[in-house]
This record gives sequence, C-alpha cells and structure tokens, in this order.
Amino acid sequence: MFTWTETRLFSELLNAALKSTLLFGLAWILTLSLRRCSAAARHLVWTAAAAAAVGLPFLSIAIPEVSFPVRVLPDIVFQTTAIATPGNAADLSATHSVPAAVAQVSHWHPDWKLWLMLLWAVGSTNSLAQMIAGRAAVRRARRAAGPFADSGLCTDLCRSLGMRRKVELLESRSGSMPTTAGVFRPAIFLPSEAVQWSEARLRVVLLHELAHVRRGDTWTHWVARTALMLYWWNPLAWKAWRELLKERERATDDLVLNSGEGASDYAGHLLAVATSMRAAPVLAWATVSMARPSQLEGRLIAILDSEVNRRMPGPAFMTAAAVLTAAVVAPLAALHAQDNAAIPADVDAAIRVAKSEQNYEVLENAAKAAEKQGKFDTAEQLLQPAVAIRADKAGQESTEYAVGLLKLGDLENLRGNDKSAQDFYARAMQILRDTPQAAPALMYLGRAAMKQKDYSKALEYFQRAQTADPANAGVALMWTGIVQQSQNDTQEAETAYRNSLLRQEPNTTAAAATMLVYAKFLRNQSRNDEANDLEARALAIQKANAVTPKLPADTFRIGPGISTPKPLQQIEPTYSEDARLAHLEGTVVLSIVVGADGLTHDINVVRGLGLGLDEKAAEAVGKWTFQPGAKDGQPVSVAAVVEVNFHLL
Repeated sequence: MFTWTETRLFSELLNAALKSTLLFGLAWILTLSLRRCSAAARHLVWTAAAAAAVGLPFLSIAIPEVSFPVRVLPDIVFQTTAIATPGNAADLSATHSVPAAVAQVSHWHPDWKLWLMLLWAVGSTNSLAQMIAGRAAVRRARRAAGPFADSGLCTDLCRSLGMRRKVELLESRSGSMPTTAGVFRPAIFLPSEAVQWSEARLRVVLLHELAHVRRGDTWTHWVARTALMLYWWNPLAWKAWRELLKERERATDDLVLNSGEGASDYAGHLLAVATSMRAAPVLAWATVSMARPSQLEGRLIAILDSEVNRRMPGPAFMTAAAVLTAAVVAPLAALHAQDNAAIPADVDAAIRVAKSEQNYEVLENAAKAAEKQGKFDTAEQLLQPAVAIRADKAGQESTEYAVGLLKLGDLENLRGNDKSAQDFYARAMQILRDTPQAAPALMYLGRAAMKQKDYSKALEYFQRAQTADPANAGVALMWTGIVQQSQNDTQEAETAYRNSLLRQEPNTTAAAATMLVYAKFLRNQSRNDEANDLEARALAIQKANAVTPKLPADTFRIGPGISTPKPLQQIEPTYSEDARLAHLEGTVVLSIVVGADGLTHDINVVRGLGLGLDEKAAEAVGKWTFQPGAKDGQPVSVAAVVEVNFHLL
C-alpha cells in the first residue's frame, strides 16, 4: 500500500499526461484514416478515446506495472573466476556508529512540481464548476418548462426510429435553441414558438433531437466533457472535444437523412433554426443543442453532399472498436513513466524539503540510488533523516520506524560494518519481534552467530525466522541445514535441505541456490550422481529465469565494421561472506556495455546465484577497463557478456 506523497502524486499525473497525449494522438490519426467512413464511425473513435482518457488514471493504479524484453543478449563473452577458501573471511566489522537523527521543523515552501499540480487542479476545478452549473441550469429549466402542446408527432417518430424509451417533450422559453438533456430521463426542449412551426419543420427538429437520444449522445457528451475537465491544458484534448462535437452533429444529421428526409429541405430547416435561435451558454455546458453557428457551414455542406458515407456502424464495427480500445488502453495503463531516483545535487536541501513535507520515501529512494553507485556515505546522510521522519510520524515503537532501522541495517551490511548492522537489526527486532517484517533481521543475526561459531544461537534465530515468515521459511531451513552441517550432524542437515526445497517455490533463483548448496553437501558424502542431478536442475532454473536487459539505443553489437573491445585491466571478484558460509559455487552472468571511454557501463545481472555473489560480480566488473570497440576507426559503445565463476578451494 502506497502513500499519496507529493512525489507520488506528481508521478501519477505525469503518467496520465503522457498517456492521454498518446491516446488523443492515436485517435486523431485513426480518424484521419477513417475520413471515407461515416461521421458516426469517427464519433465512435473520439468517444472511445475520451472514455479511455477518463479511465486511464484509475487503471494505471489498478493494473500492475509490466515490462517487456526488447533485446537479445550480445554474443561477446568475457570470463573471470573468483576463488576463495571456505573458512571465515577476515574481520571487516569495524564499528561504524550512526547517531540518532532528530527531525527538524522547516517552513513549508512549494516547489515547481507543486505549482504545476496546483495549476492543473485549478483548471480542472473551474471546468468541474462549469459542469455542475450546467447541470443545475438544466434542472431549473426542466422545472420551469411545461409539457409541449402536441406530443403525438414525437410518439410516432419514436416508434418509427425503433425507440422504446420514454422521451419527455417540454416547452421552453421563446427563442431558445432546441436541445436534448438527461442521460437516464431524456427530455427534448422546444422553444414556445415551435407550436406555430410547420409540421415539416417540427418533424425534422424532433427527428434530430430524437436521433441524439437514440445514439446516446447525452452520456457521451458527459464523458467527453469529463475528459476535457481532466486534461484541460492539453491542446489535443481540446481537439478531441471539438472533433467529437462536430462528428456527433454530422452523425445525427446522417440518421435524420437515412430516415427519409430530403437533404435540401432538411438543410433549409436547419439553417432557419440555427439563425433564429440561440442556446444559453450555461445550458450548452450540459445539453446537446441542435446547432452551433461555428459548425453550421461544414454541416450544411456535408448534408447536401450526396457522396458522403452515411452508414451507421454495425455490431461488428462497434465490437472491433471496443476490442481495439481495450488492446490499447490495458498495456498503456500498465506502462509507467520511469521515475528513477537520482541523488539530489544538494543533499541538505533535499533533506530540508523532505522534513518539511514529512516525506521519507523521497530520501529512501535517493539513498537506494546512492547505494547502487557505491556512494554509501551519501546514502547514510539520506537514510538518517528518513528514519527520523518515520519516528516523528509514527513513533519510535512503530513498525514504520522499525522498517527504517532495517534499511539502515541493510546499508551497514552492504558497507561491511557488521557490528553496526547487528545493532540496527537487533533494535528493529525488539519492535517487530517475530513478525514477517522481522525475518530479514533474524536471518542476518543468525548468520552473524554462525560467523562467531555460536551455532546454538544461530539455530535459534533461523527457527524464529521460519515462524516469523512462513512464506520464506525455505531459505531459513537452508541456513539451518548449513549450521547442522557445520556441526557434522549430516542426518539433520539433509532433512533440513530437503524440507527447504519443499517449502520454496520450485523454479526460483533461491531454490536453485539451495540446490547448489545441497549438491555440495551430497558431493562431500560421495553421492555424486545425486549431486550432479541437483546441479543440472539448478542450472536449468537459472537459465529459465535469465533476463534480457534493455541496452542503450547507441550501443552496437559486434559484427561487420564493429571491432571487439579488449580487456586492459580485469579485477577479480571476491566472495561474499554469506556465500562463503553457505559453500555456494556457480556462475553469475552479467550483461555490460563497454563505452567509448573504455569503461564498463549499464551492468545488469542476466543469470544470478544470490547470497551476495551477484553484487560482488557486478562490483568487480564495474572496475574493468578496456580498449573500446570501434566503428570506422572511431570508439563506440559495444555490448558484451561477462561470466563470473565462483569456486571454493
């Protein structure tokens, strides 16, 4: 569950803005391709676009984000090997104390993002006020209007159009434009002088307004108006609104002509009504009027043009439109503008803003970005006030505060500061106790006890982790087996390994890691056939879970005219302490880009081992230098693959 912070809201609005622009643009292109089709077909496209634009923000929240593989792996493979002894590593747990952070109160000051959101909200609120005012005006007009003197013709025309809905015919003030209003209780408003019209004029006016009711134009009007309210700042939204109104009236004219009315007679009556009647501006916001002066010329030309396609869309066309809309909207809603957290240029300023907004998420996202770049001091600067904000908002005995402590523990673990990490994890565990959130802390403390050869304490922590988070009990059982193996209790160790595999999802990277650890145990027992089988299964899982990273657009592949990069300096990876404790061996496959500067960029784990070896492989390869690949004698970025083999002596 997320919190609606300023950052989150701006991100969602940015997504909605980009998606709606794309949606209206696609609708425009599609209607241009349908210019030889009927106005009703084009109106259907604009209606679908408006409905999709209204639903997009809600669907974007409801539908999970998705990603799509876009490239295959490059062919060039570099290899390196990390070799270590299975014993404990040197003590790297230098104490690194982190002082408690105290939240400070800062004055609130909106930034440019907030100003943009406020401007958006003001425009949408103004448009919403117009819609509400229009709806209120319709209700007043309905109460003030009386029944039209002669409703017999309306009844006959409803029957001829195949309409079963009851349509109320009302007499409004003199000089008012004939209009249709009401989604659930449709009503037609005719001016008082309509009682003196000829039967021919009254007939075409009623046919036009009844055509609006039959087509459902009152509800599509509200849908389009809502889309315009949400995206009032977007020129394409206004284009969609104007085109929808234009095609709506032309489609209604086509329906009238298809009922048997003569084109020239209908055009004459329409011109007379349009030039002598006026629609009230407020009513126009919520009703469907017979004519708008700005559209009249184009409508008359279309009415008198005998070559115009006037066919109404059939069920097949409408079904195809619905399927196409769903096919466009569903993946569009699932896509999200990338909100890659960046390290603030001015960390102190970012902290002040975060404190003023009580927004710890923005600091934690920035800290995560700093961790990925190896800027651990910066990450610490960001996480300390983030934890203080958590404490200020929820209290120092809250789960929210404990989660912040876990993040600090993770950072200290990443830095190799074991004692500080243990302190943070222990403090978090005192609050979380044996709840699912405490499981990572319990697992870390169990491994720390293993390093100190306190196996009974380690078993206690791993047992508590199983109870705290049954969903991840399989990993805790694997570590239980490792502890029992260290104590030479082979029978109990094997039972734990078997149970670990039973409790884990069978085709995950974690299960593959457990298989490799179990295989090493079996090989030590001279059960090589069983070990070979497990290793083969683990490799199959790793290959099945391999990902295809997206490479930068300016990256080349080795081929004609593209030379191969040549390694100049290769840093050998080191073993992670967790992998050493678990006796885990195997291969990590990385996708990299060798830049024109000869440095390693865009490192992605294609096939991982887990237990910290993926990170160790990426850390080492990130320090490699190359003679860059070249195209036409000029250095260019080239994609490559690196296989990092981890072995224990």
